[in-house]
Amino acid sequence: MKVFNFTSRKATAAVLLAGAAGLATSCKSYLDIEPTALTTTEATFSTVSGATSAVLGAYDPLSGDNTYGTRISMYYPYDTDELIGSSGTFDTGRRGIARYKSFASNTEIINPWNNLYQGVERANVCIKYIPQMALYTTGTSADTAALHRLYGEALTLRAQYYYELIRNWGDVPAQFAPSSYDQDFNLPNGNRNQTLTALITDLATAEKLVPYRSNAGIGNERITKGAVKALRARIALQRGGYSLQGNTMTRQTDYLDYYRIARQECQELMSQRSQHTLNPSYSDLWLGLNQQRRDAANEIIFEVGMAGSTATGDSKLGYYNGPRLNNSPTYGSTQGAVTVVPTYFYAFDSTDVRRDITVAPYQFANGSNNQSGVALNTIYDGKFRRDWHSPALPGTNNYLGYNWPLIRFADVLLMFAEADNELNGPTTAARAALLEVRTRGYNGNATLAAANLNTGSKADMFNAIVNERLLEFGSEGIRKYDLLRWNLLASKLSETKANLNLLRQGLAPYQNVPLYQFYRVVSGKVQWTRSFFKPTPASLLPTTPATPLPSGIVRVNWRQSIDGTYVANLQPNGTVVPISTTTGGTTTTTNVNSTGTGMAAEYVAGLGKELLPIPQTTLDTDPALKQNFGY
Repeated sequence: MKVFNFTSRKATAAVLLAGAAGLATSCKSYLDIEPTALTTTEATFSTVSGATSAVLGAYDPLSGDNTYGTRISMYYPYDTDELIGSSGTFDTGRRGIARYKSFASNTEIINPWNNLYQGVERANVCIKYIPQMALYTTGTSADTAALHRLYGEALTLRAQYYYELIRNWGDVPAQFAPSSYDQDFNLPNGNRNQTLTALITDLATAEKLVPYRSNAGIGNERITKGAVKALRARIALQRGGYSLQGNTMTRQTDYLDYYRIARQECQELMSQRSQHTLNPSYSDLWLGLNQQRRDAANEIIFEVGMAGSTATGDSKLGYYNGPRLNNSPTYGSTQGAVTVVPTYFYAFDSTDVRRDITVAPYQFANGSNNQSGVALNTIYDGKFRRDWHSPALPGTNNYLGYNWPLIRFADVLLMFAEADNELNGPTTAARAALLEVRTRGYNGNATLAAANLNTGSKADMFNAIVNERLLEFGSEGIRKYDLLRWNLLASKLSETKANLNLLRQGLAPYQNVPLYQFYRVVSGKVQWTRSFFKPTPASLLPTTPATPLPSGIVRVNWRQSIDGTYVANLQPNGTVVPISTTTGGTTTTTNVNSTGTGMAAEYVAGLGKELLPIPQTTLDTDPALKQNFGY
């Protein structure tokens, strides 16, 4: 249940921040403000209710198409070794981002950049004026507590906006005061490490001002102490990780200092289980999000509230992504634009319950309320599903009101494990935190969770954490940024492409993956009739003339769908790829011309494409700002 409606917040903050709302079209597109914002600040920041409206207005840019409603949540985090963004050859829109061939003129890059800076500006206004209010120090205890909390929220919001800017664009301009007409708007690239360090300091202040959830009287769509501490840990790991400088991934020599901060913040949160802990059921956690009911464990520490069925306040989660629905009379329609890397399906053990939540190997055919199975090369991500919406939502409405979870308690546990291992590893405490998350993934079966888990050395523990984060956070917009801060993006993309070729050939570790799969529909749902881990028997292979299948059984391509063309298209458009196939001891090689439509097809290490290009519209108005390497 939502604590407040993000659409109504737009009205309450409109007077104060009308100018900031126009940033996308102003001549200085990312920090300018209009006179309305300046002439109303005194009145706005004279009461607690006015200050509250201003801070709620600073939350607004989190929601909607240009930020976590679509672009930042579903365009920017892919392609990775988990999910593939909208399929097709790179273009000047979302496919260029997914294929790692972006353009500075791309509006899918320009508009989110502007919205994030809009959020920075709104937060800066609040950060400047709230502490200047007489009520901040001389009001009633209730007033001063409320204003201190609002000030901490504003500091945290600014940190979130800058964190998102930095992890996508690197050295971005950093301004920590509201814009004014007499300032120099020719802002240079900021040093990302200095900016992150400043944000970590801000959050240390904020966590002293913002209460824990149970004392705040607000839900997880507003910032609480738990959210501040979790975000501070996340930003500390970003600061302590690798980042792209030119075309080289580098790490600062003081990185362990930031791992200590992350460890401490996570450890303190882990001692507050009455505030946030793991939901014992992974499926209930995600069903609850789709059914828009609150998780009693408050595992989701901070989520972006979405509402209103508008491009500025709602999200297309479950419409843009999730299983493809085609004019279902009951469930409506979706695009199904995000698909799962086939090897990701096989990263899960058969007993890991997270697979069937994270991955959805079905769709709804045209005009049907019944699921139908899909081939392995077109399986969908599953954490946001329109057919899980409660109540059912027929029609073509793009906006389902699904919130975007920014951080969960599972992340706190795994960040602690990572930081503790880096500082002291391997440790019993790090293994316990890892196993807590992993055991939930195995439906509480600690024996299964611990089986084949190698944490004997510091390197082994790190690899186990890398793998566990892959399994736990699929389709939550985390994996790409994890790989970047670990300096593993290039190697993991290369490894995944090699594994897809092994899968194509049915070679280890994919030797038991069936060529075909079979299902029946029971009560409208797909019921797979054979194991995903056993080869297709000869008696069920297609023949000429065709052998009839048992009544009600449907066959779909499984490993058969991962063919030479699929593998070739993992390479840049126009590349000639030799595809070798061995049958009966005879190897045949065929040259296939890639169309570059596959996972991360245009990614080449060393070209600087780990970061997005700074928008051309900003460069045109700010001669002090330099474009990222490679663009």
